[in-house]
Amino acid sequence: MAIQWFPGHMTSARKKAAETMAVTDVVIEVVDARLPEASTNPMVHELRLHRQRPCLKVLNKSDLADPEATKAWIAWYNQQPGVKAVAISSKNAGEVARLPSLCQSLAPHRNENTKPLRMMIMGIPNVGKSTLMNALVKRKIAKVGDEPAVTKSQQMYQLSVRQSITDTPGMMWPKIEHDSDGLMLAASHAIGRNAIIDEEVAVFLANLLLERYPAQLAARYGFSVDGIDAVAVVEGVAKRRALRTRGGELDFEKASMVLLQDYRDGKLGRISLETPESRRAMLERARAQAAEAKARPAEN
Repeated sequence: MAIQWFPGHMTSARKKAAETMAVTDVVIEVVDARLPEASTNPMVHELRLHRQRPCLKVLNKSDLADPEATKAWIAWYNQQPGVKAVAISSKNAGEVARLPSLCQSLAPHRNENTKPLRMMIMGIPNVGKSTLMNALVKRKIAKVGDEPAVTKSQQMYQLSVRQSITDTPGMMWPKIEHDSDGLMLAASHAIGRNAIIDEEVAVFLANLLLERYPAQLAARYGFSVDGIDAVAVVEGVAKRRALRTRGGELDFEKASMVLLQDYRDGKLGRISLETPESRRAMLERARAQAAEAKARPAEN
């Protein structure tokens, strides 16, 4: 299933972001620690490189992610030029408070009253930017919601006489290249429900959990996952939660939502949907499939 979601206001948000980038010293890019690359907006990368701006890559929701996977991602990002990575939970004020000084280290020349550090926070919808902004400013200035794309306009705030930050709306990009990225984003609620089929997303998630976190899956729902497939996992959730339709059939839709919500809330444990190694393998498969598809017409 190919998932695409690009609400109209995001086109204007991109144009405004490009303008603000010109007068920004450091970009704070917030991603979901459970799927850092899938939740990285390539448009942010393009805008940043065009203006040659350094990036503080913030892997938010690290309290929900597999710590070993997060450690691997931090090392992976820190190898990239102009990038510094840090894992935080935006609900932890102490962790958030570190971000301005980390940005300062990326732009040491902007450390005077006449040359204040200008930061810009960017990211896709529902990665926790609003919670992070509220913690940085130390008051409720950004609306927090469980639905993606709550923030819809830019706003600049002074953190001190030497530091300012511009909050931007969550931005998706026009075309999600890899199906698995769309499914990971949907599972993590970064995409509006009108663009997805919950049952298909739940089956994708169940398959990934069977492969990487079978023990946590079995512990949460109290049934053995040995030898079963992803559809059977969702059916098992329906049985254990007594979710049935009026006709007495297993309610696959409601069970799908239970599985997805349990993952989003961290009730399945600390889970990462991708690692640097799984990302590399996925890209290699995609390249091989593209090369095969390109060569196929020539063989006929």
